Amino acid sequence: MTRVEASTNPPRRRGLVGLLGPAFVAAVAYVDPGNFAANFSAGADYGYLLLWALVLVTLMACAVQYLSAKVGFVTGRSLAELVGERLGRTGRILYWLQATLVVIATDIAEVIGGAVGLHLLFGIPLVVGGVITGVVSLVLLGVHSRFGQRVFERIILVMLLAIPIGFVAGLIVRPPVVSEVLDGLVPRFAGVDTVYLAVAMLGATVMPHVIYLHSTLSRDRHGRTTDDEVPHLLRATRVDVGLAMALAGSINVSMLVLAASAMRASPQAGTFDGIHAALAEGIGPWVAALFAVGLVISGFASTAVGGHAGSSVMDGLVPWNLPIVWRRVVVILPAVALLAVVPDVTGLLVLSQAVLSFGIPFALVPLVWLATRREVMGRWVSARWFNVLMWAIAGTIVAVCVLLLVLSALGVGS
Repeated sequence: MTRVEASTNPPRRRGLVGLLGPAFVAAVAYVDPGNFAANFSAGADYGYLLLWALVLVTLMACAVQYLSAKVGFVTGRSLAELVGERLGRTGRILYWLQATLVVIATDIAEVIGGAVGLHLLFGIPLVVGGVITGVVSLVLLGVHSRFGQRVFERIILVMLLAIPIGFVAGLIVRPPVVSEVLDGLVPRFAGVDTVYLAVAMLGATVMPHVIYLHSTLSRDRHGRTTDDEVPHLLRATRVDVGLAMALAGSINVSMLVLAASAMRASPQAGTFDGIHAALAEGIGPWVAALFAVGLVISGFASTAVGGHAGSSVMDGLVPWNLPIVWRRVVVILPAVALLAVVPDVTGLLVLSQAVLSFGIPFALVPLVWLATRREVMGRWVSARWFNVLMWAIAGTIVAVCVLLLVLSALGVGS
């Protein structure tokens, strides 16, 4: 998937609404099946206790996605291209290999979600559901290639808006206690298991593939920009990222709050099947069905976005022009194969999140470093306070991701 130049109309001649969209595509990664598992587990096991962590992670993600978009349209390069330009041939290949492993790990989680959702709704075997999820993602990517990025953005936005219908309906039937929700905004933990869950929520939220992708979406959407156009795009990007992350954050919060209000201490909440059964028992079968529908849509949309991210990384780092069908087969085949041989798909999902957390530093640290270089950003280097903030976020996320791997290796919280 090669770069697509944006409209010939300069950004300053397009209204604010006409500049929105890229952040909503990136936001799909923040409501993928990994978020379903982490948020429902946190709410079911500990009520509203970790709500503050979810809000904090979302705010951090806002800053990361804003910076990725800014780098894309200011430089006219994707993050993968900028990194590739500074590496030799061997370095580019090695960097591409780790980024591709990240995309594969992402697809494992997303294909699992789509497959499980289809199984819950229609009884379709998991392997068949995984293949269907892969085919749908390929169709969505075909829409992008045939009709352009704006049509793709609109389809993804509709899917994103459809995901929370079941959660909102469930909260209407089983509304939370407001005082308990507010109490959940007070930062605290209740033992090592809650630390593990908070770290897992971070690993499931700040996904490295969309750090790469957002710079590409921004670059392709706005084309090459001049210094006169950048201020207008910065304002539009702040609105775009703010609205998209507010939507994604609200969906994640609704998952945790619904689990806390309807599934607290439920022994079934450890798997997707268990969450579905607990919702059916605690609220009603129709809410459980809407949960499964949301899971299917999340799997379909996030797998397509993951495919777009994989193409972005390959195009920026290696001179191979593989057809999109083969790119999707190479990435999705491991997920389908694992569905065929691994009986515990929930454990498989947790493993994929651990791999994803390991990939975050490889995307985030170069992004922050490049964004602070005047030779890269020109006059649009961020203010010193924002650079300090981004390094603090990067350092925190790297430390937390390392902690996640250590806790996973030790079996803490399992």
